Amino acid sequence: MTIDERYFNDFDKQIKDFESVLMPEENILYKTKPNKKSYILSSVFKMLPFALLWLVIDSFFIAMIIYGMINGNIPISTLAFIIPFFLIHLMPVWIWIRNIIKSSLEIKNIEYAITSHRIIIKSGIIGIDFKFLTYPEIENINVKVSLIDKLCKVGDIYINASTNSAVLYDLKNPYNLSQKLQQVVVDIKADVNYPNAFRPNENNGYHTTYDSNPFNDDNK
Repeated sequence: MTIDERYFNDFDKQIKDFESVLMPEENILYKTKPNKKSYILSSVFKMLPFALLWLVIDSFFIAMIIYGMINGNIPISTLAFIIPFFLIHLMPVWIWIRNIIKSSLEIKNIEYAITSHRIIIKSGIIGIDFKFLTYPEIENINVKVSLIDKLCKVGDIYINASTNSAVLYDLKNPYNLSQKLQQVVVDIKADVNYPNAFRPNENNGYHTTYDSNPFNDDNK
């Protein structure tokens, strides 16, 4: 690869897709997105019981204060204190609403790519962010399925790495996808760490292309 003064200038352009961040000879094995319904519902129900309880309690006190003002037991001038107090005291409710709005906005940009070199996670609301996990640093992969995930027939894949971690949220066939992802991790790790007997048959050396693609059936 030739590097000149134009190499870094290209990064001034807005990067929006996986192809913009791929390394030389890196190819995408599989791309997917979270299930939109499950992703948003998870943010709705995550704090729902606590937020509703908090709202009911504060609403009761607000109603009592209004009733007292109507009957003249509480002076109207106390509104200068009461309004800021409850605006702050209702913070858990505002956080709950914020999380719902945030998930609704960010879902359009979230996408996952499994490549021949690494796992790429695209996200962001205003700008586009990319997170990278290389296969040699991955230590274990787990699947978790919540009640909402089960109802939507999706699941979350938790990836723990030596220097970084990530979660692939709300994916279809999470167990099957996790199994195939682990196969890629094992193949690449074997190619890097054991360059002889344990190397995958398709690869003659670390710098060769990863020819196997267990995700072929999923890409159809």
